[in-house]
Amino acid sequence: MWAVAEPQTPAPHPDIAPLAGLLGTWRGAGQGDYPTIEPFGYLEEITFGHLGRPFLTYRQRTRHADDNRPLHVETGYLRCPGPDRVELILSHPTGITEICEGKLTLGDDEIRMELESTAIGLSTTAKSVTALSRTIHMHAGVIDYTLQMGAVGLPLQDHLAASLQKV
Repeated sequence: MWAVAEPQTPAPHPDIAPLAGLLGTWRGAGQGDYPTIEPFGYLEEITFGHLGRPFLTYRQRTRHADDNRPLHVETGYLRCPGPDRVELILSHPTGITEICEGKLTLGDDEIRMELESTAIGLSTTAKSVTALSRTIHMHAGVIDYTLQMGAVGLPLQDHLAASLQKV
């Protein structure tokens, strides 16, 4: 019989070291809108973690601002394949998978990612999503992001915007 050692938190892998400022849990509020739905407010929590490998883990969940009911979750990985490149690979419980790639810009205590979908997978029961775009900007202990979506026959357009603070 062997004993399982207590896991030790490894140092971030050198490939993701530029993204280390994202590590931790972030909470805040946002607004959602799309032509096919009523506008809504939401509360959000995002957690970035790592395992010492060349990626960050990503977990996101939202709740409705009015009655706290669950709205959406997504999980995945954030990779940094080059000094100015970033990839976000996500799975949604609605039958959608998403691969976004784009530009990474780093500054003093600042990380900016501009991501465009390069692949979207859909189960046979998922709503038709044809394009996704995300801008994520971390600065001064805050993450501001926007998400644009092209879905259900409509072109890419604003869908979500939120501001989160590190917990």
